[in-house]
Amino acid sequence: MEVLVASAIGVLTAGGVYMILRMRAFPVIIGVSLLSYAVNVFLFSTGRLAVDAPPIWQKYADVPYSDPLPQALVLTAIVISFGMTAVLVMIALGAYLEADHDRINILEGEDDGDEPSEEKGQDA
Repeated sequence: MEVLVASAIGVLTAGGVYMILRMRAFPVIIGVSLLSYAVNVFLFSTGRLAVDAPPIWQKYADVPYSDPLPQALVLTAIVISFGMTAVLVMIALGAYLEADHDRINILEGEDDGDEPSEEKGQDA
């Protein structure tokens, strides 16, 4: 069970990092969502991976229990990540409607996907 959960966390993290490194706005949002899912699964796994274990410690019974605190943290993180994803989608949608594309321009000279402009005042 631990190998499966660790593999899922690794795949979600790798997919999230790959999507964040894309040069478009919406894949970056998907990558941030994948990373938040990876963190949620990691937090959930910190509460002991036990099958059919009660979430509450029983004083006189000698049975394993799962910790309810990581479960509460994951529920809170899901709500916060959903809200932040909605905000990011609205910001990206506004940028897309204003610029008619969702490319992320990193270079200073780039302007709407054209070739980088030459600096002014230099002779060719």
